Amino acid sequence: MLGVMELGQYVSDLQRQLMDAAEHGGDDTRAVAERLAAGLDAATRLVLLDALSAAAGEITRDLAPGSVDVRLRGREVEFVVTQPPSEADAEEANAVTAAPVDLDDVSTSRTTLRLPDALKARVDEAATADGLSVNAWLVRAIAAALQPKQRRSAQRTLRTGDSFAGWAR
Repeated sequence: MLGVMELGQYVSDLQRQLMDAAEHGGDDTRAVAERLAAGLDAATRLVLLDALSAAAGEITRDLAPGSVDVRLRGREVEFVVTQPPSEADAEEANAVTAAPVDLDDVSTSRTTLRLPDALKARVDEAATADGLSVNAWLVRAIAAALQPKQRRSAQRTLRTGDSFAGWAR
């Protein structure tokens, strides 16, 4: 599912509210507000994108193994929502791909994983919220990410245009 959001109306609303607040001040206040409003466009867009990205991250955590991605195309923000696979999709994926991983298997392997501190803090919070250890939460997240592998690969081949992934500040 794809949704598009134009940030221009929100930037304009903020500029208008700043000018409305300055109306009660003197000439100097109004002049400062006009200069500030002119420079708000880029800064407001960055703050809104940061808030939308954080919200998408929170929603993705609750929607796992589904996800919400925020993409910037020109001056528009696109939301790409990937629903978790239904039971029928999961059965089809299991029939096409290798056998599912047995999470109750007693044999384990040790892997060192280096996470940025900010991501580690979010993993800790998510594990605590789910009532799991960090290790159990990571195992579940990795298993969920591997489950719909066939479906994700097909989606990647359908995309058109330039795609960028990552964070901007």
